[in-house]
Amino acid sequence: MKKSVLALSVSALLLTACNDNSPNVVEVVKEVEVIKEVPVTPTPVTSVKNVILMIGDGMGPQQVGLLEDYARRAPNSTYNGKGNLTALSKLADNGHLGLALNQPYGATSGKLVVDSACSATQLATGKASGSEMIGLDEQGFIVETILEKAKKAGKATGLVSDTRITHATPAAFAAHQAHRSLEGAIAVELVTSGSVDVLLSGGAREFVPADIKTNTAAQQAIEALGAAPSVYKKSKRKDSRNLLVEAKEQHGYSLAFDKTQLANSDATKLLGLFANSGMADAIAYKACSANNSCTEPSLKEMTVKALDILAKDPDGFFLMVEGGQIDWAGHANDAGWMLNELLKFDEAVEAVYQWVKDRNDTLVVVTADHETGSFGFSYSRKDLQEGKDLPGDGMHGAQYKPNFNFGNLSNLDMLYKQTGTFFNMMDAANANWDFASATASDWMNAINKYSEYKVNIDQAAKVGEREVNDYYAPDHSYQSATMVPKFEDFKEFYVYADEDHTGKIARALAADQNVVWGTGTHTAAPVPVYAFGPEGVTKAFSTMQHHTDLANKMMVALGVAE
Repeated sequence: MKKSVLALSVSALLLTACNDNSPNVVEVVKEVEVIKEVPVTPTPVTSVKNVILMIGDGMGPQQVGLLEDYARRAPNSTYNGKGNLTALSKLADNGHLGLALNQPYGATSGKLVVDSACSATQLATGKASGSEMIGLDEQGFIVETILEKAKKAGKATGLVSDTRITHATPAAFAAHQAHRSLEGAIAVELVTSGSVDVLLSGGAREFVPADIKTNTAAQQAIEALGAAPSVYKKSKRKDSRNLLVEAKEQHGYSLAFDKTQLANSDATKLLGLFANSGMADAIAYKACSANNSCTEPSLKEMTVKALDILAKDPDGFFLMVEGGQIDWAGHANDAGWMLNELLKFDEAVEAVYQWVKDRNDTLVVVTADHETGSFGFSYSRKDLQEGKDLPGDGMHGAQYKPNFNFGNLSNLDMLYKQTGTFFNMMDAANANWDFASATASDWMNAINKYSEYKVNIDQAAKVGEREVNDYYAPDHSYQSATMVPKFEDFKEFYVYADEDHTGKIARALAADQNVVWGTGTHTAAPVPVYAFGPEGVTKAFSTMQHHTDLANKMMVALGVAE
């Protein structure tokens, strides 16, 4: 019984008690005392109109730990004055937290470690898939994704990424290809399928004709759409199709190519391509934000625009947002870059949290496709701590003197202040990536230009060491390299040829950073799952599950399950 109803009942009884033939007031009150409140239990909300899935590519528990340590404990944390709470923490505090396994889960395609294509496919379809497949089950059959089901149900749909829109994670929600490398075919599907209303990312090189460098007519047609030459400077297509023109003239998309065009667009069907390949990294974004010179929109800005557009649909929407360069930094074993990417992703999560926190019609799920790099802080025997006196009565005259270097919190600030990625350092060591010609001095100057941690000439010389590729394969996209960086440990897990000089830089800086890396690829670590929204929906995510389970739970919540 509600309190207001109880009060009225008591008042009525007391008034009645004033009549001569009524029992005395004390007796009435005694009777009232036995009346119990019966709480009104609201009907739990078990379905939602909107689902927002946010994927921190490569963001395992270790990466979340780095973000939270920085936010809560870095002496100069950018979260100071904001309660030192990340947006991820807000979701955890006000929603549910779980874990997800992510390996290829098929009976015939089962493996120990997943790539982004298979992982995203399993997240998108709820079905087991095979390594490097896009939108296919483990037998190679096309499977309808949650995005496609949402569109069929009359909902608006969107994909946002700071990598390329044809990259593995966004592609898996709206394309169906035998291999993730078929980005040209993926671009065609994204534009022509009619499944996606909002596409915001990089990757224009997959949408312009193969001869774009010399095709003046195509250049003029693209410029007429509003694109600058930097966006279409290079093509990865193998045909003459101009998908930008097709998107506008045949499929009804409005186009945007920079931050201003995106902000000014009032379209309900929008293709935004803001870079020729991947979008600006988080360190570059931090720098241009400081002086208000960014020409590309941020992940947050793309996310907010997508929400503005999709929320206009009265039937609801499905939106996937990827912070994809957390993974790229992990592959590079670049802790400073990775921290900045985590901050950029959390900024987008904060925008979503603010949009959804007072609603009860939206489910937000934040997770990762896998962990990248086997990253971790670790204690070492370098720079052992000096003993010091403590005032506590339990010390009994002994000094506080741990046996090992457990890492100073100042490392968090130093990682944040890195001014370029390890790839920037490689560019500085040799602009043509002719690393056989790069000297120890070249490497030392390049690293010290961008890093708060400095290397000496001997450390730099080891960064440049190379060896014959023991795993040479002439037709392989990476193992066709005859010479590769020389690793003293785990060399089989550095698979990207020259790009893996980043892992050598990481080893040169590792002892000073208190950072270790185990691989240049992925690990099989379970990844965090944050679920925010109506309790009747989110509590199902607070468990150990697989990515296929996450997909099916989201489909049930959105009302599009089979």
